[in-house]
Amino acid sequence: MDYSSVVTHASSRYPGVEFSVVRMSMGRRIELGRQVREIGLKAPFLEASPNLQDQIEAGILQRRIDKVYLSWGLHEIRGLTIDGQPPGAEELFERGPEDLVEEILTSIRAELRLTGDERKN
Repeated sequence: MDYSSVVTHASSRYPGVEFSVVRMSMGRRIELGRQVREIGLKAPFLEASPNLQDQIEAGILQRRIDKVYLSWGLHEIRGLTIDGQPPGAEELFERGPEDLVEEILTSIRAELRLTGDERKN
């Protein structure tokens, strides 16, 4: 058996753009948990607050978590340049098309939720 630790998707929004995201593993799950733990602990309390400032801060924290997910989960992107340069996760998040970032994050989150049997297929 040859197991591929990444899965490649064609963008549904940008023809010719393909991106590869990492598949979940035990080690990667631990690594991601460590990276989002501190940020993630604050967000629910801020979201529940009636204070507008707290809710704005919760939104900012969610974007920070998204950035961690993208950096952790995006293996490669092809068919896209930003200002003439091929982007990494950081450049894509900071200066790339927002809807493409959301599409990639959706794929990363889907990999996080797959069961063992689903991953085998």
